[in-house]
Amino acid sequence: MDSGAIRRRLALGVAVLAAAGALALVAPAQAQAAADCAGREVRTLPFATGTVHIYRQGGYVCAITLPKKTGAKRVMSVSVQARGNRPVVDKGKYRHRAGPVTVHAGHRCVWVKGTVGRGSVSSGWILC
Repeated sequence: MDSGAIRRRLALGVAVLAAAGALALVAPAQAQAAADCAGREVRTLPFATGTVHIYRQGGYVCAITLPKKTGAKRVMSVSVQARGNRPVVDKGKYRHRAGPVTVHAGHRCVWVKGTVGRGSVSSGWILC
């Protein structure tokens, strides 16, 4: 194989890797959230600094908080509370998401909360 053919194959390989990397960077946040929570998305709670995605499968409810802008670490949280139980909370300084948190709700209502920085959302009793 001559050096020109080697260079062309090497250039093609680099182009394929670059395209794959670009696709990974622009993958939608919802796809990442869906990979972390089982079931189908039943609600989305948008707020000024982020969004809470809520999923349900069988008697389980799962939630994830995603920021509008990723990058620097900031305080984020997500909590899910089945009526009659204590909330399950994930809170900390994250870059990409808080959660997932999952609770067994059965057929009971749940209350979901999420924060990113100073912005927050609270659902009230839902999925009853």
